[in-house]
Amino acid sequence: MADDDGLALVLGGGGAFAAAHVGVLQVLAERGIRPGIAVGTSSGALVAAAYAAELDQGAIERAAREFRWGAIARWSLSPRWGLLDTAAVRDSVIRVLGRDPLVEELPRRFAAYATDLRTRRGVVIDEGPLSLALRSTIAVPGILPPVRRAAALLADGGMVDNVPVEAARMLGASRLIVVRLHARWENVRMMRTVARTAELAGDPAVVLIQPEMERMAQWTMSDVPRLIAEGRRAALVALDERSARDPGAGGADAEPVSG
Repeated sequence: MADDDGLALVLGGGGAFAAAHVGVLQVLAERGIRPGIAVGTSSGALVAAAYAAELDQGAIERAAREFRWGAIARWSLSPRWGLLDTAAVRDSVIRVLGRDPLVEELPRRFAAYATDLRTRRGVVIDEGPLSLALRSTIAVPGILPPVRRAAALLADGGMVDNVPVEAARMLGASRLIVVRLHARWENVRMMRTVARTAELAGDPAVVLIQPEMERMAQWTMSDVPRLIAEGRRAALVALDERSARDPGAGGADAEPVSG
């Protein structure tokens, strides 16, 4: 079955919460839904890259269950920009893929979303070494060092947009499956995010999937099995709701959203 080149998968960041994306990918595969574009922020970009590289579902799930932070970061010997060093990302990419490919060489279109610390604007990274793109989007200021790319100093894209929908549209998407890692404990400081979520929920070109993260660990891997299961649950709910509103949508032979 061919990929749908007009459909994008947009994966939000959230540390270990990104394990929920694995469950979402499983449900999409079971329903024959194959986005041709994958975009992600921070840890969501790690999963999006695995999908764009066409790793099989079993390999992606094993990677999530066996993941340790040492695969992407080690203590820095010169901690001027961050306590940890992300050079380990390149080693992990080579171990999994056999090389460090260029983003534009991946089987599916991919982009990582980062923040330029100099301009405070979002940057879409859709070319160059994959490891560099991933190191850029996961660089939490003060913990992981920013990455220099041309005149930009790049760090975690979640500072600007944790669900980079516009980046996916820039890559040619007309329809989107957006996975926002949701938690009920979000408070008034997150009102911009809440308003953005309402906007996405009302967009007919978007299927919005919101796994519930309450009482799950964000910075340890102890809840990975539960997170994968929650990703599955949330994906099934969202796709079934879309099918109920638009009979025939979301099946193996149909487009999951109308554009």
